[in-house]
Amino acid sequence: MAKECMVVDGPDKEGEMFERPAKPYDKLPSPYENDEQGAAANNGALPPDLSVMIGARHEGHDYVFALLTGYMDKPAGKEMMESLNYNPYFPGGGIAMPPPLQDDGVEYDDGTVATISQQARDVVQFLHWSAEPELEQRKKTAMLFMAGTILFILGSGYHKRWKWSSLKTRKIAYIK
Repeated sequence: MAKECMVVDGPDKEGEMFERPAKPYDKLPSPYENDEQGAAANNGALPPDLSVMIGARHEGHDYVFALLTGYMDKPAGKEMMESLNYNPYFPGGGIAMPPPLQDDGVEYDDGTVATISQQARDVVQFLHWSAEPELEQRKKTAMLFMAGTILFILGSGYHKRWKWSSLKTRKIAYIK
């Protein structure tokens, strides 16, 4: 899927930027050319990078899931600007971002029903991966390190017993 997109890379030896097929670890391109265009498309507020929110907040995946699925009509008596949407999971309750997910917003190849909850779960999983794409490799490296450490400790214990066994088992006799 990544190979289908082209990304700007470089500079090459001549100092020129060039396009190449994307790789899975490339940074996702912004949908907007600059911050002003992003703010203009979102009621004057620059959209946040939610992949950062996954790691920045305690239980960040739960927060993003609640944020994506929590849009509702504002309660009676709640005063907000007319351009804001009500979401009780956002601080203050008023958020400029319109509800990003709709029922049947995507079509799954395996026939999964595309509910807002299912789409939000998929978005959260993707954001978690995009925030830390090296996580799987780090876990594998940590397991190898732990296995090596355990083998080293066992080998050190065996070597200590072998090296000191002659000194610990000797009999010291004092003659009067």
